[in-house]
Amino acid sequence: MSLVAMGDSFTEGVGDDDPAYPNGVRGWADRVAEQLAVHEPDLLYANLAVRGKLMGQVLAEQLDQGLDMRPDLVTLYAGGNDLMRPSVDIDALMDDYDKAIGRLVESGATVVVFTGVDGVEDALFRKMRGRVAIYNEHTRVIAKQRGALVVDMWAMRQLRDRRMWAPDRLHLNSLGHTAVAIEVLAVLGVEHTMTGAELGPRALLSPRERRAQNLQWSREHAWPWVQRRLRGESSGDHIKPKRPVLAPIRSQD
Repeated sequence: MSLVAMGDSFTEGVGDDDPAYPNGVRGWADRVAEQLAVHEPDLLYANLAVRGKLMGQVLAEQLDQGLDMRPDLVTLYAGGNDLMRPSVDIDALMDDYDKAIGRLVESGATVVVFTGVDGVEDALFRKMRGRVAIYNEHTRVIAKQRGALVVDMWAMRQLRDRRMWAPDRLHLNSLGHTAVAIEVLAVLGVEHTMTGAELGPRALLSPRERRAQNLQWSREHAWPWVQRRLRGESSGDHIKPKRPVLAPIRSQD
């Protein structure tokens, strides 16, 4: 059995720091592969995802490479970085996504795609909620028509909790990546040994504490992100795929 994961920082595993893994990150895709390898010891796994990539870049740089590997299982998520841009033609974006998913399904692979997370409880991502909802509806329609599986992160209410996210608020932390891995395995119908986090009630912050946190986030994460955009730079400009070829899980242990 072989698994190829394609996409951006979400699939690369950014936010789930672990120096024992390639690129210094683990993530949900690595966790899924590790659980699949329990059932399929000869599993081969490649992860072509690179942080910061727009959908067009993901499809141009990873799709043919992934297809050439003739995988049995493919995961694909792209478009999140496009939705954060000042303007985006979501319909045109999803036309390209539809064609790519069609090619993957026609190859004979089982294909897994994802909806975006509902950011209603975060002031920044609440503004993107309409865009994400449109993206999600396109994804559901494409998956139904093409015969792909959908991991519905919009319905994962636990991902609304900021404790599931890294300090940059853009990427899931280890708890969030674990939650996604569990959902992917559930969609695939695969038994596993992972358990989700029981976080309990969230701490109530005063307005002053919230302002202080937001100021720190703006200084340490938001402003550097804006500066990169102004310079035309991407966080993935000098990053290589963490697992560019199919290889056994044990080879990366």
